Amino acid sequence: MEAQTLSRDSILAAIRENLPKERVSRPGIPAFARQDQPIRQMFEEHLGKAGAAAHSIGSPAEAAAKLTAMFPEAKVVCSAVPEIAGTRRAADVQDPHALADVDVGVFRAQFGVVEGGAVWVTQEDLIVTALGFLSQHLVVLLDPNEIVSDMHQAYRRVRMHETAYGCFMAGPSATADIEATLVHGAQGARSLDVFFLRRV
Repeated sequence: MEAQTLSRDSILAAIRENLPKERVSRPGIPAFARQDQPIRQMFEEHLGKAGAAAHSIGSPAEAAAKLTAMFPEAKVVCSAVPEIAGTRRAADVQDPHALADVDVGVFRAQFGVVEGGAVWVTQEDLIVTALGFLSQHLVVLLDPNEIVSDMHQAYRRVRMHETAYGCFMAGPSATADIEATLVHGAQGARSLDVFFLRRV
């Protein structure tokens, strides 16, 4: 144990002794050229390639009706948003294990990213982080005005110092490891649908 401690200390001491004498500034990130194609259309295309789907929704009532039509057999709809009541409120869940029976999880993403057809969500959006991973199906509300072109723009909007957890979600869970056969829902949600609905 002592030898390992001495070895670590000597390595760290050598690093400190050989640090650059002058501070090196971070490289600047250039403003990359953007596509002329409408950003929402491109986002929907990339969303589809990731195995997800987008739907234009005009109101919370329409969102609730659409969800019911898409998942008529869903018994447990756990919602983390005020626009859709669901059968269970995420705010009422005390134990993440209680989400094991959720058919449809509903939450709002902060923004979407065209580049990979992904959405950015944080612990505050999910309320219970497991909602995004234990639910059989996911319905993500997204304001259509909150879409950025690429990950460079996305990281300018990410505020990790304001949350304990955040992630980019791109489509439902998928794997093609076995016999090169694509399977959705192997390690998580079987489907992901984005409802374009402005924030109330």
